[in-house]
Amino acid sequence: MVMQFGHFNIHLIRESTLRLDGGAMFGVVPKTLWAKTSEVDSENRVLMSCNLLLIDTGSHKILVETGMGDRWTDKERERYDLKTIKAPDMVLSDLGLTAEQIDYVIISHLHFDHVGGAVRLVDEKLVPTYPNAKYVVQKGEWDFAFKANARARASYRPDDFVPLMEHGQIQFVDGDSEIVPGVHVRITGGHTSHHQVVYFYSGDNKGVYFADILPTKAHLSPPWVMGYDHYPLASCDIKSEWLARAVQENMLVVFDHEHGTPWGHVSIGADKKFVFTALDAGTLALPGPTLVS
Repeated sequence: MVMQFGHFNIHLIRESTLRLDGGAMFGVVPKTLWAKTSEVDSENRVLMSCNLLLIDTGSHKILVETGMGDRWTDKERERYDLKTIKAPDMVLSDLGLTAEQIDYVIISHLHFDHVGGAVRLVDEKLVPTYPNAKYVVQKGEWDFAFKANARARASYRPDDFVPLMEHGQIQFVDGDSEIVPGVHVRITGGHTSHHQVVYFYSGDNKGVYFADILPTKAHLSPPWVMGYDHYPLASCDIKSEWLARAVQENMLVVFDHEHGTPWGHVSIGADKKFVFTALDAGTLALPGPTLVS
């Protein structure tokens, strides 16, 4: 289903589901609190999705994130309980689009669950999934990916993004930048030093794709930041700023890892806490229940 967003059309696509350790997803928040908000399995893993956003401005088609992709071993799939819903070459199939029609792919940061689908294996060679697109990446994030320390290194797989450079499809930005009219990236830091969100608007409509600065609705409280965050105190502050702005401007907010309905609006409740109200589930452009293993 298409959502009209001013003069834009936007779609949300569920690329995969996975599970990550609950303690890592909620950092210093006690399990007695976060377990009330998130499904957890016998291995203490919470269920999440990789939700991609397609923004069609009429003159450009922009894909936000690429998800996990399908280049995973059986052992890795078991570790993350990874279920591929849409293989890279089929991500757009339910929308009647082809990979060749994408003009830009915005990557919030280069962790494997955001850029894993950026390339695919064809005839034993890694090639960009979206052959005519420019992949928008913060230059600082790119540089860090090659010098990450022992704590951060496991989240970066060079095979996910080096082929993009080899094919001349990287578009580096340095800080806040307009990608096309009405679609901007805004650097936040927090999760990584150069993590970016996507801010988009058309007519009176405004929206933000939070990426990993606010991955699920369970992370709505500013202090509930991930153990994966490189700069958790900065994450707390930037979440507060963006949530306040989302309330003030009545933004559509989009969560990259929410397994329920991942977009809606934020308000402030009687207790002065942020409250998320999801849109109707019928607004999602999600594929059927069959999963590709």
